[in-house]
Amino acid sequence: MNIMEYLLLNMWQVWTVIAVVCLILELTAGDFFIICFSIGAVFAALTAAVGLNVYWQLALFAVFTLICLFWVRPFAKRYLQRHDANRASNADALMGRQGRVVEAIEAGGYGRVQIDGDVWKAVSHDGQPVGMGSHVRVVGRASTIITVETIN
Repeated sequence: MNIMEYLLLNMWQVWTVIAVVCLILELTAGDFFIICFSIGAVFAALTAAVGLNVYWQLALFAVFTLICLFWVRPFAKRYLQRHDANRASNADALMGRQGRVVEAIEAGGYGRVQIDGDVWKAVSHDGQPVGMGSHVRVVGRASTIITVETIN
């Protein structure tokens, strides 16, 4: 038995591998596109497991992939990926957050502030020095440098 005969006799395994690989790729993309191919491959694997030929497997793979692309994907994107225009992300989400000075901020210079385990380069909003261990609040940001004020 050569490799082609083996694959044709065990197409459910091939389709299962395709489905798993597509799921893994979807985890890196996250836009609900590749998962449609995974769903199609699952239906093709089920078709192969019940003994239908390769043409039926390919047809059901195509049909269920297209159904998923045109009906399931828009539904999933609408309800699972909420894109709020006012939602702060990345460094903008730091605004108003509180942290602790882990490297003193010098007068007119820089220091370091820890916020939730991340350490950020920081400046004082009034240019005054801020001692190590002081509690501060983020009031501004320029690139990756945050501006902080002391909390009393």
